[in-house]
Amino acid sequence: MSVLVIFLIFFLCLMISIPIGITLALVSLLPGAFDASFTASGTYVIRSMLGGIDSFPLLAVPMFVVSGTIMAKGGISKKLFDVFAYFFGSLTAGMPYAVIITCLFFGAISGSGPATVAAVGSMTIPILVNLGYDKPFATAIVAVAGGLGVIIPPSIPFIMYGTASGESVSKLFIAGIIPGILISILLMVYSFYYCKTRGEDKERIHAVVGDLRKKGFLRVFRDSFFALLTPVIILGCIYSGAASPTEAAVISVFYALIVSLFIYKSIKFSEIIDVFLESLKTYTPILFILAASIAFSRVLTLMQVPQMISSWILATFSSKFVILIVINIFLLLVGMVMDTTPAILILTPILLPIVTEVGVDPVHFGVIMVVNLAIGFVTPPIGVNLFVASSLTKIPVVEISHKALPMIGFFLLALFIITYVPAVSLLLV
Repeated sequence: MSVLVIFLIFFLCLMISIPIGITLALVSLLPGAFDASFTASGTYVIRSMLGGIDSFPLLAVPMFVVSGTIMAKGGISKKLFDVFAYFFGSLTAGMPYAVIITCLFFGAISGSGPATVAAVGSMTIPILVNLGYDKPFATAIVAVAGGLGVIIPPSIPFIMYGTASGESVSKLFIAGIIPGILISILLMVYSFYYCKTRGEDKERIHAVVGDLRKKGFLRVFRDSFFALLTPVIILGCIYSGAASPTEAAVISVFYALIVSLFIYKSIKFSEIIDVFLESLKTYTPILFILAASIAFSRVLTLMQVPQMISSWILATFSSKFVILIVINIFLLLVGMVMDTTPAILILTPILLPIVTEVGVDPVHFGVIMVVNLAIGFVTPPIGVNLFVASSLTKIPVVEISHKALPMIGFFLLALFIITYVPAVSLLLV
């Protein structure tokens, strides 16, 4: 069976809404089913699926899912928002600033874009609307800023890329810090422009900020201290060498439980089982997609697809600048129609040899890939963040997309800078 037929069947299955995990497993089995001499038999595919997920680094993924769920249930996002609203609320676009920075910090807890949108959006969107901000704008800014959850460390997509490429997950985490901050700053620039031209209800905003100021800095900081400490503990354990990313993920689960149960008392012991069940429901589909993606990528390798695509691109384009543009456009299109996990696991073995051939550092390329796919979180038709935000506010996805379009433009500007200024990603590595 030819490679072209395999990919046609793959995209046809996606178009008729067959779940991505089942699609990947199906197309992985087809070459061996139609050609008995092909190495990847059904047994090989199943062994690849099971062997691929037998990985210590991948254990970090369910742990960060559990930690993020506990933090979301425990109201950690509200604690974070209060402290940032205290400092920035009185500025022009100060409350949107607080939302963006809250997404940045919550992303450093959950490692997931959709989880960040759900946790931060459910709390901040009603606040912004009550302060007089346009509801579609408030929804869009949370949806777009939620993409920071997969760029700022710890990041589940970076763990996936590290698994597929063999690169250090710790280095990838470090490489995501400056790009995440850069994107946050650009989103804040747009928020300033939007609020400056559209105006704000300063009276309502000053009333809310005034209530926070009456509490005093020490009380607000004390209430938010353990929430702010979360990313410091997680990343501090990793970067100090005290723990691997997987071990740090386990630490984050225990820390989240202790903070939510005994300090903030925002979760009861009777709710812990529900938290774990919700985490299980979130991670189980990811696990199946992960297993099927690994099998499919191995089948493609046996069919020499990476070599064929690499040879074609390098023969067609000679300029590093042009090759990176082509790959970025391709990844943006993929991000619109495919989930992050299978996209990274399938495309990394194909694209990594191409970019390394033209002198791109594998860690730098990991950041490029994840930023591209983060943009996919807010671009139809898949746009997971858009659907999560829409479920929170009942605003149609199309309307949120329209409001998000200028912000996506700033995201693309950040992608351009990250792509062609490697130091943005590699300065701290």
